[in-house]
Amino acid sequence: MPVAGPWVVVPHRVATPRATVEYQLSCPRRYVVGGLDAELSDRAINLAFLGALGSPVNPGISTAHNVVFVGRYVGAVDRTTSFRPHIGCIPARGRGQRIPTAVLRPYPPGQPVVRRVRTARLRLGRLRVAVACAAGERLMASSDAIGFFTSAPPSQSLARSVTALRAVRNGRVVVSGHVGAPVRAVHAVIQVAALCAGGE
Repeated sequence: MPVAGPWVVVPHRVATPRATVEYQLSCPRRYVVGGLDAELSDRAINLAFLGALGSPVNPGISTAHNVVFVGRYVGAVDRTTSFRPHIGCIPARGRGQRIPTAVLRPYPPGQPVVRRVRTARLRLGRLRVAVACAAGERLMASSDAIGFFTSAPPSQSLARSVTALRAVRNGRVVVSGHVGAPVRAVHAVIQVAALCAGGE
């Protein structure tokens, strides 16, 4: 059963980081989301959805009765853009007939962005990790995460022993901070990501 949403306006300011818009689309009762699609008003819209972790990647596992689409405009020119989300709904139990979820006009969703990621081992003392877009790309957004390879969740003292501050300097994402003594006994990493657009 196909369900179409409205055209959702995407924030259009070309500042960094780029703002996102989220829109939730729901299936009728006793149905789950079995497929997703969208129509874009501009090729420079990066569109994704928030799915639940699980195995296998499957309706009822990754998706449920509704789904949240996340859109970000990554173009270089300030303009109004939008996307129209579509979902294909299947019975919560049993199989439904496969139905195309959208007529792809004027543009089908693509991959206008690339994620540049650097993962580094944490060492005691000063912390500094940087990542940048490739030549010809533009920085759209950034993120950082701390990870601990431990058998149990890190304690509060371990988790708080790492401080990290993210900034954008000369087009590069730079994370600086400090790694405290509790990290010495574990394998810990920091991952810094730059979301880049405009490349080949």
